[in-house]
Amino acid sequence: MDWFQNYFVNTIGYNIVNTTTYALILVAMAYLVFYTLKKLKIKIDKNLIFAIIPYVIFGSTLRVLRDANILKGYLFTTPLIYFLVFGFAFSMLLITNFIQKKKKYPYHKIMFIIGVIFFISALFFIDIANISVIKYVLLFFVPWLLFLKIIPWKIENKLATAAQMFDANVTFISLYFFGYFEQHVLPNYIINLFGHVYSFVIVKFIAVVSILYLIDRFSDDKEINTYIKMIIAILALATGTRDFLRLIFWV
Repeated sequence: MDWFQNYFVNTIGYNIVNTTTYALILVAMAYLVFYTLKKLKIKIDKNLIFAIIPYVIFGSTLRVLRDANILKGYLFTTPLIYFLVFGFAFSMLLITNFIQKKKKYPYHKIMFIIGVIFFISALFFIDIANISVIKYVLLFFVPWLLFLKIIPWKIENKLATAAQMFDANVTFISLYFFGYFEQHVLPNYIINLFGHVYSFVIVKFIAVVSILYLIDRFSDDKEINTYIKMIIAILALATGTRDFLRLIFWV
């Protein structure tokens, strides 16, 4: 119990123990979800990604509301918030998939609409206190979008990279312009190693591109490829949106 208390409860941010634990849980859950989707015969494609996006943003919004003490309780803190939102999103997937089988109405459209309703409802509690954040995001993130637009690459690779670059640049903006500090182990190591905050953005871009290249190079299963890329995008979109909304709300 002392070990658990030291590494998971009485800690500010992340350490090597809880980071490794959460990563292993993520891998296990990702496998179980993939297996379940295959059993349910739900195709892993752009429709699934389309349906999930509002729930990712909804979860990030809830996390910011918890940081601002508008929502109370440990259920809305990391990592419990991810289990909460995952459970909600997966329940909606099962329900809408059942409706599709009975009524022949596309599940992803119903699921997307429900997610948008919840996301917009949560967004009403976010006060825009710092409009300059949008200026910084446009300044540092839009060039990456333009670069990704002109290069000849698969659309799912571009989406995954764009999500990761959004997350990385919002992290840079938070640290460099607004005095935040990095809680995660690996980004801290990279920043300290190279001596500048923006080094994290460059290293992350190289790492993401390398991972996507290896996936395309050594895996011929299109559904597995799409699924892994979807996870890469979701992880970045969740943290990037959370940090972006946190800056808008607080600073």
